[in-house]
Amino acid sequence: NGSPYLVKVKLPYPMVLAWDKAIKVNYIRCHKLIANQLIGVFDDILKEYGLPKIKELGIDIFGGCFSYRKMRGGNDWSKHSWGIAIDLDPERNKLKETKKTARFARPEYKPMIDIFYKHGFISLGVEKDYDWMHFEISQ
Repeated sequence: NGSPYLVKVKLPYPMVLAWDKAIKVNYIRCHKLIANQLIGVFDDILKEYGLPKIKELGIDIFGGCFSYRKMRGGNDWSKHSWGIAIDLDPERNKLKETKKTARFARPEYKPMIDIFYKHGFISLGVEKDYDWMHFEISQ
């Protein structure tokens, strides 16, 4: 993978690429120090919802994890540059959306968000009421 800190982890259920849903995502690249936490998140999501409900809710729409880039509109490196953040269902949880319209702000997604927190991630949607697609490691 070209980087000493990135690992490829197998997902417990298949996801689809946000910008081309015909492409299945079975593995993601993330920082080696969060790999087990990330797999724990998706194992627990699968137990909580089951695959049919995951697909119905769009929790299986992968928007990216590792991406070597600066933050949008800023000069600091994005958490994605280190592979310590993940985006899900970006089309229905846009960057500037608030809890009024973001899909992940709805009650049916609270168990998913709680699972991310249980495994040491925070939701920028919950914390700052924007970028509801984005979950990053908190420590």
